[in-house]
Amino acid sequence: MGKALPRRLCGGAFGEGELEVVRGEIAAAPGCSRAEVTRRVCERLGWRNEQGRLKEMGGRVALLALHRHGWIDLPAARNGNGNGRGGGEPPQWPAPVAVDGSVDELAGVRVRRVERAADSTLWNALIDRYHYLGGSRLSGQQVRYLIEWDGGLLGAIGFGAAALKLAARERWIGWDAPQRARYRSRVVNNRRFLLLPWVHVRNLASHVLALSARAVVVDYERLYALRPVLLESFVEAGRFAGSCYRAANWQHIGQSRGRGRGDRTHRGGLAVKDLYVYPLIPHFRAVLTGAAQ
Repeated sequence: MGKALPRRLCGGAFGEGELEVVRGEIAAAPGCSRAEVTRRVCERLGWRNEQGRLKEMGGRVALLALHRHGWIDLPAARNGNGNGRGGGEPPQWPAPVAVDGSVDELAGVRVRRVERAADSTLWNALIDRYHYLGGSRLSGQQVRYLIEWDGGLLGAIGFGAAALKLAARERWIGWDAPQRARYRSRVVNNRRFLLLPWVHVRNLASHVLALSARAVVVDYERLYALRPVLLESFVEAGRFAGSCYRAANWQHIGQSRGRGRGDRTHRGGLAVKDLYVYPLIPHFRAVLTGAAQ
């Protein structure tokens, strides 16, 4: 067990007592699937969203992290490789055929939600190979899309849980700590956005951001009974100008401090990133501060 036991999981405090609950549920459910173990743990530890639904996606990510670091032994995965990523190489890589021109010249540009195992494998493989940050599991509740047109594949985009703490965002929204803890689930982070290296289509990126903003509202509500009211995204300062976000009417509201979730020394060390946000409804602040209730 080379890594310290996390202090928080699924939005709640976590310690030795909670760990024993997890181990007890695994021991009490021999032969059960990982999904069933997750449901049992979520029930026991009260891992629920603001609508009262079990945080099954976030729970699976949390238990998998404990499993990987040796704190628990989960049942063997019954589908795929058990890490939520589909695993392996895609059955067929997209052909690197140049796509250029303007988005108005491409027929049927769309975002298609990843649902099948093969699509999950393809999405992860694309991010692993072509995104500058490489592959990384999206945390908690998530939605991923393949970007397509009638002529084939253009890229991939994914959304996951909002950043835990972000001073610029908190100031801009007007959040105090209790408000952030209660309403952060209504904010969704655009974690990955990839257009394939051979795709050079004017205005495509901003068009995809607009398409995915509409799609993610519908899909999050359908999958998680939770309707997002604000999107956020990080753009590495100095590497990217954020032009496509600005063109899609996202707002630049500040920068990160160059610190990650595991920064205990407050010394930073990560790249500073510009923070962009996109309100999904006019009265988003009222929802995120509780004034709309």
